[in-house]
Amino acid sequence: MARRSAVAWAAFGPLLWGCALGLQGGMLYPQESRSRERKELDGLWSFRADFSDNRRRGFEEQWYRRPLRESGPTLDMPVPSSFNDISQDWRLRHFVGWVWYEREVILPERWTQDLHTRVVLRIGSAHSYAIVWVNGVDTLEHEGGYLPFEADISNLVQVGPLPSRLRITIAINNTLTPTTLPPGTIQYMNDTSKYPKGYFVQNTYFDFFNYAGLQRSVLLYTTPTTYIDDITVTTGVEHDSGLVNYQISVKGSNLFELEARLLDAENKVVANGTGTQGQLKVPGASLWWPYLMHERPAYLYSLEVRLTAQTSLGPVSDFYSLPVGIRTVAVTESQFLINGKPFYFHGVNKHEDADIRGKGFDWPLLVKDFNLLRWLGANAFRTSHYPYAEEVLQMCDRHGIVVIDECPGVGLALPQFFNNVSLHHHMRVMEEVVRRDKNHPAVVMWSVANEPASHLESAGYYLKMVIAHTKALDPSRPVTFVSNSNYAADKGAPYVDVICLNSYYSWYHDYGHLELIQLQLATQFENWYKKYQKPIIQSEYGAETIAGFHQDPPLMFTEEYQKSLLEQYHLGLDQKRRKYVVGELIWNFADFMTEQSLTRVLGNKKGIFTRQRQPKSAAFLLRERYWKIANETRYPHSVAKSQCLENSPFT
Repeated sequence: MARRSAVAWAAFGPLLWGCALGLQGGMLYPQESRSRERKELDGLWSFRADFSDNRRRGFEEQWYRRPLRESGPTLDMPVPSSFNDISQDWRLRHFVGWVWYEREVILPERWTQDLHTRVVLRIGSAHSYAIVWVNGVDTLEHEGGYLPFEADISNLVQVGPLPSRLRITIAINNTLTPTTLPPGTIQYMNDTSKYPKGYFVQNTYFDFFNYAGLQRSVLLYTTPTTYIDDITVTTGVEHDSGLVNYQISVKGSNLFELEARLLDAENKVVANGTGTQGQLKVPGASLWWPYLMHERPAYLYSLEVRLTAQTSLGPVSDFYSLPVGIRTVAVTESQFLINGKPFYFHGVNKHEDADIRGKGFDWPLLVKDFNLLRWLGANAFRTSHYPYAEEVLQMCDRHGIVVIDECPGVGLALPQFFNNVSLHHHMRVMEEVVRRDKNHPAVVMWSVANEPASHLESAGYYLKMVIAHTKALDPSRPVTFVSNSNYAADKGAPYVDVICLNSYYSWYHDYGHLELIQLQLATQFENWYKKYQKPIIQSEYGAETIAGFHQDPPLMFTEEYQKSLLEQYHLGLDQKRRKYVVGELIWNFADFMTEQSLTRVLGNKKGIFTRQRQPKSAAFLLRERYWKIANETRYPHSVAKSQCLENSPFT
């Protein structure tokens, strides 16, 4: 029954988009075209943290009503970045509460005078709760970090007298509570013999630093007043033809015409359509293949949508071009299939952690990381434990790196986190994730949580509802969450399509006993598969390693121990990966920052690369393995051997 339902879901998923829950409003990536312009607001902003006891002085004194510098001293703060590591003020490192950003912008004259033009302010990410004012007017609020939000500000910039400058003020609160995602608690220290009056700390339940601020780009962009609001694409394959199913949402007028054209990589039109929905058929289509799975990976078409409309002010036109990868995803009880062929995830978990930028988006770091992924022969990663910047997914689309897209559902460790308010917020977050990332061919699966307390009855209902909601939002992709619970007690596993397991044998227990890994790993896989009959991904495994520490025989925290632990895991994985284990993702790609504790030496050191992206010994071991697996996939009838040098993009 499980296999039949999985296959049926995979086959009919692309046809079910019309029945999916309606997502309110689009979140198309801002692009420049003949009808659209964009103005980047990255750079230095004025910044101030509200150090008052109640953290509300900024609201009491209405800092948003006049330039921020007039109400007190400000700092220069780069955007995008996390504010925690920029200043030498130790109070900002662990600051909890409201911080204030401000930037003045000069707008192009046409934006303020052309009533055919719609002006939109877009914030790529503000962790975790944000309030936005434009010229002192309350314009927008958003709950949750890591995802974009925006507002039409045309009515604020196109009314006289025309403003010569636009003042944007953003207040951000990084406090985590039982109903935020990720959740947290505030603990007040009431012993006045040890702590000052009103002293409190932020408790988190995840193992990465709670960086905060404007961590991704802020920009202004324009569209016509009648515009393409959203595009939803699903793809399929019928014999040798590719199928591109599209739905287009238009706002601003009901009198419009739409033309959709699909262009190949040489800009040749291969299919045409009209109207708000339809199916484009491409005979002999080039499919989107993951990196190293096919001789011609990551082929992208372009879906060009042209809109013409009649308005009271005259004719209006709009244009948007969406990259499209034609591919299918399916799950059986023992396989993960892409384009009908078994796919094996061999890759990494990552963190958006860039030294003093914290989680601030950084192009040089992104390109470096993708070069390292290609050097490794990795074909996949999980966005642990929150959605990454849109530009990251665009790179994955182009380079054929497969993505398990995870929401910020990390740290769900306490019973009080599984309440109805949290559940509805979690569902809204999944709506935002799907709305933003649904058209990326690289995204092959949604993950709704990492290591929740899934043995709790309340967690079972909570996960069931979030998973069902995500499937309704997007019937075309499988859904999972990442578990570290006991197989017999996990209340959420019955509802996922793929079992994702985190285990740290010979690290968090049985310290140093590497000889136990193969037995314990085999027992883990056999128990989970026997109970659920679903494909399994080893979604985390690894060991803490201080670069430059060496010991033989291997001891914990040395490079030799990390390498030996990986070797034992790989022997166990090889026993099952041709059966029902469909992937392995090392923890972690690179060292990353955490809160201070006795078990962390300037962060988590489980990376196979340092935080500066230099390889540890385990990186070379993993490279040898991943290229061997890739060559087995590409050349299944040849002698299995490592060909990492011959297939390297640098040779």
